[in-house]
Amino acid sequence: MANSSLDKGALKILRELQANSRIPSAELAERVGMSTSPCWRRQKELEETGVIERYVALVNRRKVGLPVCCFLHISLTGHTEGTVKTFEDAMNVRPEVLECYEVTGTFDYTVKMVFGSMDDYHDFLHNVLVKLPGISQINTSVALREVKYETALPL
Repeated sequence: MANSSLDKGALKILRELQANSRIPSAELAERVGMSTSPCWRRQKELEETGVIERYVALVNRRKVGLPVCCFLHISLTGHTEGTVKTFEDAMNVRPEVLECYEVTGTFDYTVKMVFGSMDDYHDFLHNVLVKLPGISQINTSVALREVKYETALPL
């Protein structure tokens, strides 16, 4: 890992927790080659410094009725503070939006969204997105199949 300020012990802890955040402290310590108390303290330090932001359960979107995954490429009419804030605020409150990035290139934003059906996407597009001020172009790509899905960072 390039330019990391984390030592090998911290990286080992992070790799294990990315694979299983519910691992018992004693087992984590054993896997990373530390005793339990120092390993627990290191984990708490990683949490307190924000290296570990939170612990989550990864839910299979298809099994909960969200089989449609769309990537929206969005251009704004301008980059005034109001236009950007309105768009970003709208993305932050929508539960369908999993990820939203300001990007370089042809478009201003790339947004990853999930839906129960294409009808749900259509409703979102026409009842939410096109009604937002400042959007000049929307280009949507629908995922046909998932080739790789990974949440763990390459540490």
